[in-house]
Amino acid sequence: MAANEHTAFVMRDRNWHPPAYAPGYKTSVARSPRQALMAIQTPSASEISGPDFQRLTLGPYDNDLLNNYREGTERDGLPVGERIQVYGRVIDQFGKPVPHTLVEMWQANAGGRYRHKKDRYAAPLDPNFGGVGRTVTDEGGWYRFRTVKPGPYPWPNDPNSWRPAHIHISVMGPSISTRLITQLYFEGDPLIPHCPIVNTIKDAEAVETLTSRLDMARSRSFDCLVYRFDIVTRGALQTFFENF
Repeated sequence: MAANEHTAFVMRDRNWHPPAYAPGYKTSVARSPRQALMAIQTPSASEISGPDFQRLTLGPYDNDLLNNYREGTERDGLPVGERIQVYGRVIDQFGKPVPHTLVEMWQANAGGRYRHKKDRYAAPLDPNFGGVGRTVTDEGGWYRFRTVKPGPYPWPNDPNSWRPAHIHISVMGPSISTRLITQLYFEGDPLIPHCPIVNTIKDAEAVETLTSRLDMARSRSFDCLVYRFDIVTRGALQTFFENF
């Protein structure tokens, strides 16, 4: 790779992202800006400086959602649901790894319910599942989580809207202002094309960047299935990120 390739910058394709105002996704109507956006010429110190995650102390189960909220150590204390692992690489637009960056995730339990006081879905809470995890990428940009596959759930966008099974993922860039948030879906989920949020994305290739792939070669016999989800932080082949 030539030296100047490391410094070249590929502009973000704004057509890759959905419009802020998307009436099919009803809550975007109230959140969409009503005036022209303004460029901030002089960012504050907090926006251009950020934490050094190489010094972040992680617990032994921070990236293991099967164990980081469970009560006791017996097998019966494990979370309910299909056991899975999710892994992948965080890379830049040229395929260069992004090491030592914080990757956080949160999700519903196997029944489709979040551990959140405002979640009133009829599915029960799992006393052994918290639904959140974090890790730091290694030198090669790799990350890994162990968890249960989240369930789909209804939401009041219209009388019969359902969210596909998904995991929210946050990647922290070199400063607080460069945090990126995306959603991971699962290959073959029939609810993906019916989701009003997914349908705000008009480019089929952009939707594909949100779809994790089953990796049978890494799946663990009599233990769990494994899904791979790589994250491209910017450039022409970037993963789709939420812009609201």
